[in-house]
Amino acid sequence: MTDEQFSKARHQMVRDQLAAITDQRVIRAMQAVPRHRFVPANVRELAYNDRALPIGFDQTISQPYVVAFMTAHLQTKPSDRILEIGTGSGYQAAVLAQLVAHVYTIEINSPLAERARETVESLGLTNISVRNGDGYQG
Repeated sequence: MTDEQFSKARHQMVRDQLAAITDQRVIRAMQAVPRHRFVPANVRELAYNDRALPIGFDQTISQPYVVAFMTAHLQTKPSDRILEIGTGSGYQAAVLAQLVAHVYTIEINSPLAERARETVESLGLTNISVRNGDGYQG
């Protein structure tokens, strides 16, 4: 798929899957973050489907509605700093980064942490700090 096709799929995802989400800040964040950049190439064309997708290492990226629902229920403020335990692909952190001052995220799996760091950096998201480590104690 082309960037334009992914963009259209993202708009359709927001319109069709997130109708129950009323927080317009969350809707704009979901619209802004290219979910397809956070999934492996072999499932990229499914990125905007209403489902979780495998990201490797027996982990998944949550379905878009779940990400939007969790994000809306946080009721974030622009000045907030968030600690996320379990970075995974980095998608949730990228959505949160649209809404808060800074996201600190920790991932125990080294390859996932590195891939997430590379993805958020490639998108120019400078208000996310990705750390590889055990987040058991924060």
